[in-house]
Amino acid sequence: MKKITGIFILILAIVFAFSCRKDEIITDSSAKLNFSTDTLVIDTVFTTIGSTTKRLMVYNRNNQKINISSISLDGGQGSQFRINVDGTSGNIHNDIEIEANDSIFIFIEVTIDPTSGNNPFVVEETLRFITNGNNQTVTLLAWGQDAHYFTPKVFPINGLPDYSCLDGNCDTTLTPVNMTWTNDKPYVIYGYLVIDENDVLNIDPGVRVHLYNGSGIWVYEGGNLNINGTKNDPVTFQGTRLDYSFQDVPGQWDRIWINEGSTNNVFNYAIIKNAYIGIQAETLPFQPTTAISTNKLILNDCEIHNSSAVGILATNYQIDATNSLITNCGQYNFLVTGGGNYHFNHTTIANFWEDGTRETPAVYMQNYYADINGNTQIRDIDSAVFTNCIIDGNIDNELEFVGASPGNIYYQFNYSILKTTASTASSSYNNVIQNPGAANFADTQNHDYHLSGGSAAINNGIATSVTLDHDGVSRNNPPDIGAYEY
Repeated sequence: MKKITGIFILILAIVFAFSCRKDEIITDSSAKLNFSTDTLVIDTVFTTIGSTTKRLMVYNRNNQKINISSISLDGGQGSQFRINVDGTSGNIHNDIEIEANDSIFIFIEVTIDPTSGNNPFVVEETLRFITNGNNQTVTLLAWGQDAHYFTPKVFPINGLPDYSCLDGNCDTTLTPVNMTWTNDKPYVIYGYLVIDENDVLNIDPGVRVHLYNGSGIWVYEGGNLNINGTKNDPVTFQGTRLDYSFQDVPGQWDRIWINEGSTNNVFNYAIIKNAYIGIQAETLPFQPTTAISTNKLILNDCEIHNSSAVGILATNYQIDATNSLITNCGQYNFLVTGGGNYHFNHTTIANFWEDGTRETPAVYMQNYYADINGNTQIRDIDSAVFTNCIIDGNIDNELEFVGASPGNIYYQFNYSILKTTASTASSSYNNVIQNPGAANFADTQNHDYHLSGGSAAINNGIATSVTLDHDGVSRNNPPDIGAYEY
């Protein structure tokens, strides 16, 4: 009996071995493809029609042959990209087989007219693979217009983002860079652009800066960024998708990240929109303890709109803002964690977020934060002064302070409109208007934060040195509260 059982098991093993031959096609849904990259970037030749050719490797890591039902570009025959699968051209391919533990080449080209003003700065396409019911994709990217491009040169492995530098090579042995961006053509940033120690970047009026998904600008410790926009020619920071449907989509790029600079970072007429965090201003975060920044971030006539998380995030910093707007953020318009000095005059802070549920106030300040080691650090907020400001939104309480002992938060509101459920009876509130009945703004649904005709802000401010509003209109005496004169 034992001998018969042994023979039966041997026969089963032989049958099983033949049933799993490598030349048979695996149909299990767990069998998937692997790729040499999940995002393939093509550097377009900008001054002529044409492109470079890139190669994508498609791997079958399984021990049996695999059949790819289809390989196609989502744009079909109308796509600006072209693919060649193992020697065969065409944008749609069916029933492509890859032997066990083998691979195939896909060659990819793109043809874009770099002089066409209608092309987006980054042309994106999806290369789709259907295998055993699995839908897998590789993103194809190509630079599509003549522009100044910054692509990563350094690829850290310690959690920091991939980045490039103003000098082009991130060479620390070179003399510090003092660069001016002129308004000749757009600037496109892929990854992070670092303004390194002692480097200076000046941005002229009218310059357009476009940042790809997850990208940002990092003003490192000792770096300096000066934005010199004007009322008629502001400097804009936004994503790379310029079609109309993306004009108000939040979170298209990461942030402008500012560490303590060599001197004040001054932003004049900057428009920062559709980021994850508009501006993150903090002393160098890689140290367990740190003092308040000795330099300031100065915002004159700036706009920060539609950040998916935070408009301005500050830790141990100093910020002066005048005639500025911070609107529509997924969490906070202005968030302070740690200490600092913050002065706002004629600034409109309005959060009428419509892309989801928001329970966090427009302005939130706490005098503590977790350092790089996870330990709680407490720093006094030495001053948080709001004069002629509007803090408004679509939840009941748009203002909150949370203090940890033994630290303090010293705040003062003068001639301002506040939407808050907290008492404003203390000396920290001077001539404030709490929860006025009439709407403050002309049209929040269409992002128009000029004052409405019935706004309590009209003629209820106090005269300061700010004699023009955000539109360049002369202010009355007494002036209106907020960034705009009615």
